[in-house]
Amino acid sequence: MKYFYDVKNVEPRQLAPGVNIQTMWGENIMMSLIDLESHSEVPLHSHYNEQAGLVLEGEFEFTIGDEKKPVKKGEFYIIPGGVEHRVVTGDTPSRALDIFSPPREDFKS
Repeated sequence: MKYFYDVKNVEPRQLAPGVNIQTMWGENIMMSLIDLESHSEVPLHSHYNEQAGLVLEGEFEFTIGDEKKPVKKGEFYIIPGGVEHRVVTGDTPSRALDIFSPPREDFKS
């Protein structure tokens, strides 16, 4: 098992046009560093995994369930499993750290 990671050594993967992730995981938890270019979108989706996150840079409009809110650097979010959600960026690029439990099998590479 690997204990330490350097983001420079974690291969990015494109989720959607302008949306790239780098993932690290253990047995019961996964972290994903997400870079979103300006005017990009994570389309509406859901998954059974619980998700929590922190906006590290920039800001974006987050829709979770039927609630839509702009979130910016320093703000957190929590998404229960099975709840649809979507992200849309504006004029500035953004970065977020997402945490999933259990790890998302579709994000392992």
